[in-house]
Amino acid sequence: MALAPAPIVTDSLRDGRDDDEGLLPDMARPAAPDYSMRAAYWALFVIILATFITFFEQVVFAMLAERIKADFGLSDSQLGFLAGPASIICYLFVGIPLARLADIFPRKYVLAGGVTALGIITSLGGVAQNFGQFVGTRVFLAAGGSAHAPASYSLLADAFPPRILTRAFALLQFGFIGGTTLGPAIGGMLIATAAGWAPTQHGGLTILGWQWLMIWLGLPALGVALLFLTVKEPPRQISAAGMDTPPVRASIGRRILTFTGLDAAKAIHAKRRVYYPLFAGLALSAIEVFGLQFWRVPFMIRTFGWNEAQIGAVMGSMTLVASLLGLLLGGIFVEWLAKRHADANVRAAAIFFGCVTVCAILAPLMPNGYASLGVASIGAMFGIAGAVPQNAAIQRVAPNAMRGQVTAIYLFMFTFFGAMGSFLVGLVQDHLIGDPKQLWKTLVLTASILLPIATLCMIRAIRPYREEVERLAAEAS
Repeated sequence: MALAPAPIVTDSLRDGRDDDEGLLPDMARPAAPDYSMRAAYWALFVIILATFITFFEQVVFAMLAERIKADFGLSDSQLGFLAGPASIICYLFVGIPLARLADIFPRKYVLAGGVTALGIITSLGGVAQNFGQFVGTRVFLAAGGSAHAPASYSLLADAFPPRILTRAFALLQFGFIGGTTLGPAIGGMLIATAAGWAPTQHGGLTILGWQWLMIWLGLPALGVALLFLTVKEPPRQISAAGMDTPPVRASIGRRILTFTGLDAAKAIHAKRRVYYPLFAGLALSAIEVFGLQFWRVPFMIRTFGWNEAQIGAVMGSMTLVASLLGLLLGGIFVEWLAKRHADANVRAAAIFFGCVTVCAILAPLMPNGYASLGVASIGAMFGIAGAVPQNAAIQRVAPNAMRGQVTAIYLFMFTFFGAMGSFLVGLVQDHLIGDPKQLWKTLVLTASILLPIATLCMIRAIRPYREEVERLAAEAS
């Protein structure tokens, strides 16, 4: 599952050549000699910090779900909408254009602007006075972070030489791991502390105790934005002949049209046998994974009577262990497959999809909270293990001149359909199951339907992906 997108180079055609010798024509050149490794690692460090803040905010917001529902008087459908669709509405209109900026403007400024928007929008949620205002703040949240992954991937691919690019993207995972492990632990303690705070009045606004947490959560992002200004922009790799988009002599109208993702969409459609199954598998899995992640805290509260502090302490430690094991498992398994199969990335992702499916179905059925979180953590381990090769598959076949937008469209499937996951679970819970204490039935039902189909889509992508990798290798030889 694409829980923490991070591409690496792992596939091998077993032809006796190293990947640096032609399998990846877009990544085959080392970083420019005037760009030092010290500058590369500093850029990576700042990107890790930004990634950490993004996921930390998401986790803490999910842990506030039951309090938001109670204080704003929301139904499960409304709560699911607030967590999902509300945060990606703006992404529909600006996500791809912002990703295009990563292809044509200094990426450090794109990243700085995105994390600034994230911090401001998060803090604004802390002063919302009703459901409508809360939705208004969340609408712009995903748009602020929509260029983060494309710009980060592009910058790192140019900053690091191919021989250690895998290491860079593996280290990038620590931003996700930190956010998803410290988020429950620290967030649970903060929420428990804020539970005793009485509402305060400021300039006619009533700020609840948990809302102060959101205000504070937005401030570190502004500091990271300033750090991005200290990053040295690496020289871009030269695009392959004929791959410039738009054409050099294109009209202004044609260049503007490029910001809609037209060229990237054409490239994706031209290789639809490769891309479409990957996109479909990602979309279906994202619905379930995001839905399950958001509703896990409400599920634990309603089913086992745990509070946020208890959930955070147990879930944080389990997630940390699962994430580290997932990184280790994913790297070892994919490299082992790469010695035997040209389609190692997609083949590994399909296997891990199947493992996550089993865990997602079993977790809500466990007899106690510890067992439920334990099974969910095993699923997270397989999800982390599959995230790297899954996203690497797209980076492997995407044209360099439009890698940013192809990545953005791919991640749009993850973001958009993932955001719909929390809403879908809320709808099923309200209109099909009904009883709030029977939330476990909704989680089992959605996992049993969506994840097996996602796994089949990924299996279907194995052969066309292998054929495309072989074609690219033949062209490079």
